[in-house]
Amino acid sequence: MNPDHIKNAITSFIRVQLKESGASGAVIGLSGGIDSTVTAYLTACAIGHENVLGILLPVRNLTPEQDGDDAIDIADQLGIEYRVIEISGVLQSFSGFIPDYDLGAAVSNGNLIARTRMCVLYYYANLLNRLVIGTGNRTELLLGYATKYGDSGVDIEPLGDLYKTEVFELARYLGVPERIIEKPPSARLWAGQTDEGELGMRYQEIDRILRMLVDENLSAEEVVARGVPEDDVSHITDLIRTSEHKRHAPPRAGGKT
Repeated sequence: MNPDHIKNAITSFIRVQLKESGASGAVIGLSGGIDSTVTAYLTACAIGHENVLGILLPVRNLTPEQDGDDAIDIADQLGIEYRVIEISGVLQSFSGFIPDYDLGAAVSNGNLIARTRMCVLYYYANLLNRLVIGTGNRTELLLGYATKYGDSGVDIEPLGDLYKTEVFELARYLGVPERIIEKPPSARLWAGQTDEGELGMRYQEIDRILRMLVDENLSAEEVVARGVPEDDVSHITDLIRTSEHKRHAPPRAGGKT
């Protein structure tokens, strides 16, 4: 990976997409994590800090205070405008409105958080004629590790061609603070949630398998033959297969004559 080349390619991509859309700027959800931080760095570099709005969307008693502090520090360092919008009230309204709301349904409730955040980001994007800049990376996109119409509901994905391990490498090149790079990746959708804990594997292992399956176009059997545990390969191929619907527009029935 050539980080200087990657930086130039991504910033050029952001500028072109903004120009072609006729949008006047960018809206980014800032979480204090590595993906949103790297995205903010690149977007501010691409179109100027004055054209970027960062939005923090914490949930009371769920989002660590350190995450908010880190996100604000990054916004201040980059000189971008930001808003802090605590969304617990909206979530409480949902819980009171949905008859079958289940406090113990961690995944469903976590997805509701992600979709609520998407709504707020698009409100500001519509209000200001801006694009919502996604923060998803290639690893997450290939595995479907995102909420449909939640954090995957964006206009462009600048990091979408970078594996998670490459995002770490680019972060160091850009000078992202080490405390953010070292922070265990987490969507903070429920207490104790971490990406690697939920996926059941470390990103280094995941990316190694994905490179063989996707970049080298090897079969699962060929990957296993290279010494990768069969269970790990099966786990990754299952995630790719079952999340296919997240990477495409909804299918339509044929038959119209």
